[in-house]
Amino acid sequence: MKKMLIAGNWKMNMTTTESVKLIQNIIEGIKNKKLLTDILICPPFTSIDAVSKVLKDTKILYGAQNCHFESKGAYTGEISIPMLKELGCKFIIIGHSERRTYFFENDELINKKARAVLALGLSPIICIGETLREREENRTFDVLKRQIEIGMSRIEPENCAQIVIAYEPVWAIGTGISAEPEQVQEAHAFIKGELVRVLGKRASSIIVLYGGSVTDENAKSILELTDVHGGLIGGASLKSDIFLSIIETANSILEK
Repeated sequence: MKKMLIAGNWKMNMTTTESVKLIQNIIEGIKNKKLLTDILICPPFTSIDAVSKVLKDTKILYGAQNCHFESKGAYTGEISIPMLKELGCKFIIIGHSERRTYFFENDELINKKARAVLALGLSPIICIGETLREREENRTFDVLKRQIEIGMSRIEPENCAQIVIAYEPVWAIGTGISAEPEQVQEAHAFIKGELVRVLGKRASSIIVLYGGSVTDENAKSILELTDVHGGLIGGASLKSDIFLSIIETANSILEK
C-alpha cells in the first residue's frame, strides 16, 4: 500500500497565538475521520512548545524547519537538535531552497545536519531541487544527482527508514507555478533511482515528497503520481480549509 505524508511548512509565519488557533482548526477538521495519510506540522521555533501541547493525544506529528549540526556551543541564534528533540519534534526540515538561497547553505552543510539529525534518532526531511536556470539549461538531473550524492554521503543504509526527501523545484516555490505532473513524476522517478544507487535497495522505501506551490486545486494530479508519496506544503498549509482539503485528497487516493 502506498504511504503518504502531508507536511505543512509554516516558514516565518504565525505568532504563537495564531499557531494555536490554526492547529485547533486542523484538529477540528479531521476529527472523527479515518486517516490513512500521516500529517506533519512544522511551525516556527517560537510556536513548537505551544503547538505540541495542543497536539497531545492526537495523531498529528510536528517538527522543526531547521537546526544546527552541533549539539551545543557558541552559535548565537541557532537551535540544536537536542533542544528540538526535548520538545518532542520527530522531523526536521533540512536544506530548504530558501535556506540554500538566502543563507547560502551548501550540500556539505546539509549533509552534516542530516547526519546529526539521524544520529539522535529523528527524521530529516532533506530538500533538493533545481533552479529555473538549471532546468532551462537541461541540468535538472545533474543537480539532483549532486545533491543526493553529497547529501547522502556517509549515511548508513540502515538509516533509510528515517529519511524523507522533498523534491522542490526552486522555480515553483512560492511562485504559484507548480511543475507539470509529467515533470514531477520524471524527477521523482530519477530521485528514487539515485537513492537506490547511492544507498542500496533499502532506499527504495524512502518517502519522496513534492513541494512547490501545491494547492487544493492541483493536489490530486500530483499526489496520485506513482512516485509521489506526499507533499511539503508551504503557503497552502497556513489556511486550514485548504490544508484540510489537501489531506482529504491524499486520503481519498489511499482509499482506492
